[in-house]
Amino acid sequence: MEPEPTPEGGGRRRGGRGDASGEEIDRTSPAIEVNDLTVAYRDQPVLWDVDVAFRHGALTAIVGPNGAGKTTLIQTILGLVRPAAGRIRILGKPVREGRRSVAYVPQRGSVDWDFPTSVLDVVVMGTYGRLGWFRRPGRAEREAALGALAKVGMEAFAERQIRQLSGGQQQRVFLARALVQEAPIYLMDEPFQGVDARTERAIVEVLSDLRARGDTVIAVHHALQSVPEYFDDVVLLNVRRIASGPVAQVFTEENLRTCYGGRVPFLHAVAGPPVAGSPAPVAGSPAPGAGSPAQGAGSPVPWPGSPASSPGAAPAPGPGASAPPADGSA
Repeated sequence: MEPEPTPEGGGRRRGGRGDASGEEIDRTSPAIEVNDLTVAYRDQPVLWDVDVAFRHGALTAIVGPNGAGKTTLIQTILGLVRPAAGRIRILGKPVREGRRSVAYVPQRGSVDWDFPTSVLDVVVMGTYGRLGWFRRPGRAEREAALGALAKVGMEAFAERQIRQLSGGQQQRVFLARALVQEAPIYLMDEPFQGVDARTERAIVEVLSDLRARGDTVIAVHHALQSVPEYFDDVVLLNVRRIASGPVAQVFTEENLRTCYGGRVPFLHAVAGPPVAGSPAPVAGSPAPGAGSPAQGAGSPVPWPGSPASSPGAAPAPGPGASAPPADGSA
């Protein structure tokens, strides 16, 4: 009998949720694989020849300076931005098919919070992808939405208008909308930005639960100090991929200086001086995943051993959400 896989192990995911089509998830290949990806706005490259593979069951941070292409990478994976070149595979499938297995938490600033809808209705929207065009949400969907709100501590606000909430509360509602999709992959664009301490704790707890059940979480993240505490893997991005892999291997002073183009003030407090010949890993970083070597800039990308939308339609960021930025900001 084939052994039951762990979140860090190989093999196929058995006895659990599959992808959006109900197929078993092959965990011997990447959750998401990006090859030779180039994206440009008005002939200005925003991402250039990016290669990166995201492993199953890991919490991965995408970090880099403003304008590095972090949001653009997330949106291109979702099919919201058309690449100039390159290939993306989600669970081994082209973007058009694979993105139905992805739940998306957009930046809070990209949403029109004056849209007249309740908290519960926003979360129920996360069930639309699996219902299809002709079914309407019913009791089961509302109960699932209430359960997702409970996970983020927002069940008491179910009937509140979304515009009446604080920024942290709104972020938890959008996290609940992603959770109700029961997706195997979650893409989050700056989920911790501008939130209060209670919301940050709630998000960290949810991310830990997702990892525990073997789901993949990829998040754009700005607070470098918390990367070793919150994440297993990290992608350092500045138009090109600087490095990617387990935090303990690639979240080093040398890589961060390369990524940010100069001094990063907190580094000496966190990482300490680099070891001759080999940059020192950040203290307290989680152990590397089995068979997950770091990928340095220019190295080959071997694979180490948002809502869901209808085919052909890009997943919408949310009620009243604005279009993806056209200025290359990320």
